[in-house]
Amino acid sequence: MMCEYAPNLPTLFLDRITQDPDRVCVRFRRSGVIEQRSWDDFAQDVFRAAAGLHRAGVQPGDRVAQLAENRYEWIVADLAILACQAVHVPIHSPLAPAQVAYQVTHSGAMTLLVSGSEQQTKLRSIAEQLPAELQLITYEPPLAELTTHRTHYWPEWLASQDPASGRALAESARQQQSPDALATILYTSGTTGQPKGVMLSQRNLVTNATGTVNHFQMQADEVRLCFLPLSHIFARCCDLYTWIVLGYQLDLATTRDSVLDDLQWSHPTVLSGVPYFFDRIYRVLRDHGKADEPGALQALLGGNIRYLCSGGAALPDHTYDYFHNQGVPVLQGYGLTETSPVISLSSKACCRRGACGTCLADVEVDTAADGELITRGPHVMLGYWQDPLSTAAVLRDGWFHTGDLGHVDADGFIFITGRKKELIVTAAGKNVAPVMLESLLTADPVIDQALVIGDGRNYLTALLVPSWNAVREQLADLPADAPIAGLCVRSDVRLLFERVVRDRLACVSYHEQVRKFTLLERPFSLERQEITPKLSLRRPVIAEHFQREIELMYQTEAESAARTNFPTDD
Repeated sequence: MMCEYAPNLPTLFLDRITQDPDRVCVRFRRSGVIEQRSWDDFAQDVFRAAAGLHRAGVQPGDRVAQLAENRYEWIVADLAILACQAVHVPIHSPLAPAQVAYQVTHSGAMTLLVSGSEQQTKLRSIAEQLPAELQLITYEPPLAELTTHRTHYWPEWLASQDPASGRALAESARQQQSPDALATILYTSGTTGQPKGVMLSQRNLVTNATGTVNHFQMQADEVRLCFLPLSHIFARCCDLYTWIVLGYQLDLATTRDSVLDDLQWSHPTVLSGVPYFFDRIYRVLRDHGKADEPGALQALLGGNIRYLCSGGAALPDHTYDYFHNQGVPVLQGYGLTETSPVISLSSKACCRRGACGTCLADVEVDTAADGELITRGPHVMLGYWQDPLSTAAVLRDGWFHTGDLGHVDADGFIFITGRKKELIVTAAGKNVAPVMLESLLTADPVIDQALVIGDGRNYLTALLVPSWNAVREQLADLPADAPIAGLCVRSDVRLLFERVVRDRLACVSYHEQVRKFTLLERPFSLERQEITPKLSLRRPVIAEHFQREIELMYQTEAESAARTNFPTDD
């Protein structure tokens, strides 16, 4: 059965909660105990939260930010904000304090929902940078230091609200809110590192979630475990809003480190992830000698998996082959935050190795003269918040220019072959702006040039060209006549650069940190065509010239990955 488009998300939500009010809709683990909520239980919490936001002064069109990891309160808040016809601004929980301050102030949010002590501590460190009128609602007991802003404690605040008032707000939103109304602002890194706020409408979110359900031919008896961050559009659309469309059961992973344990109590039938996660699953089985053991993969995934969904980065062919050969297909999709996000999807009935599936209904894809993929349809964003120039650069003649190079074959399958824009996408699907990181690194006097690497990799590395005069000022004991090659590997020199890299990147998030670096004996040069006359880096040329040095930094990647926890998309 094909699901019909609704005019807005409040309509989807109200329709859903009336169909099976007593059915379990969501489960999660708190303090080691699995809790569950029926659709009616969940609705009452949403209505109370909506009533509370309204009493706190939130009006239609107001921006409400949320700084929290995945948790039950996150999804309650999301639907409550939408019921108030306000605009949800989710902030990625791993962001550095300065990045949080920028997104709160740039979006104009006057209300901020925040989780526990880790996130509250960030706010304490940037209190003077936040608007004085900003009110805070904390999911866990507020820190005593959060006295600079008016603060409410979620459980107490929620208990005092009237759900009937919140339901009336949702009903009003159902009737009044235009499909073109702004629903959310999602900040994403640009190629220069300046965050841009992607504006997505009610129509964008509803049509993309409904189109995904129809394309996949999802079933209402599915159990989906969500561990990817809901602050990213991938999980928000493909886990959360498809749940509202279809009414299956949604389980929330406890933390990003607990996925394997959560698989065993959830026993999901569907799981969304990024390629690095699926590669780690394979490595766990391989390291235990069970990679080719019949049924071992299915057992590790909880025993009931029907299919897996991959997005955020390109799925390697060897990963695709392994899972398909084990009878657990990984189905790859393609999209961007600016496209809500899904442009194309594979399905069990329509899947091809190396391809990102075929387009959703009402989605068009074409190829520009230079090989760039362009798309148009109801999934394309409204634009970038307060950034008309950046909007005009990517939205031209009704088409959104993706910045990705690729082609569409005769059967409609989309293949991605590269990227036009200078944006690193790691194996975990993290978007990283290398220019911004390089500018931070070269701001230190000991670094003349820097190139950050990490496209399709599990972590970032860098090629660094030292300024030896500045290094000698820092390390007076360096021999004056020592060869550069020897200086590059000296322990005191390495320690100096480790400190510099750490300090210069202290202001960025975890996934933007450079894990390893190589000190180069020579600079990037115009003669070798490694830089342009304007001194811009020619990344492919440099990567080719220093391929050996780059590969050495990733030589032990598999061993180091085996010792780390599962990553997510946050």
